[in-house]
Amino acid sequence: PTTMSLLSYLDLCDLVDQGVITGLEDTDQINASSIDVRLGDILVVEQPNDRYGIVDPHKRTNFASRRVNLAEGPYLLAPGQFVLASTVEIFHLPMDISADFILKSSGARSGLTNALAGHCDPGWNGSSLTLELKNYLEHNYIQLTRGMRIGQMRFHRHGVAVPGDRSYAARGRYNGDKQVSEVKP
Repeated sequence: PTTMSLLSYLDLCDLVDQGVITGLEDTDQINASSIDVRLGDILVVEQPNDRYGIVDPHKRTNFASRRVNLAEGPYLLAPGQFVLASTVEIFHLPMDISADFILKSSGARSGLTNALAGHCDPGWNGSSLTLELKNYLEHNYIQLTRGMRIGQMRFHRHGVAVPGDRSYAARGRYNGDKQVSEVKP
């Protein structure tokens, strides 16, 4: 049987040295078993319509939206509001490494959540991670700021590399995305 292991500090330092994750501000982002990632520049914010639209995940349709640039200042995420965001860091996963995104505990304790679509398969390359963020609070805004440490990536080494035709490089839709990505057909 093949095994998978969670990578720890020295392994993570090696991944950074090998260029598996680029764009780190400094090595302080490397933790005991994860690497902190920061919020990128652009948010995709739902745009209200005169009437409710329909989003069909099966047909891969998007919600009506507008882009907000965090370089122009912080964004106040309203109670119950959902936005797409991305990480500053870019990932280049080899065929024997996968990764998972987890929100920072301070963000979660502030009422922020991620929609849990943060798994990254081997072969995911040249891409920032798109995040699905929501404010669970009822009476308070959450301030989102460019470059804030938003979450952590945990990396897993597979006992055997994934075959090329089963990798994200062959089957995924979001390789090469350097900024937040909406649903692709």
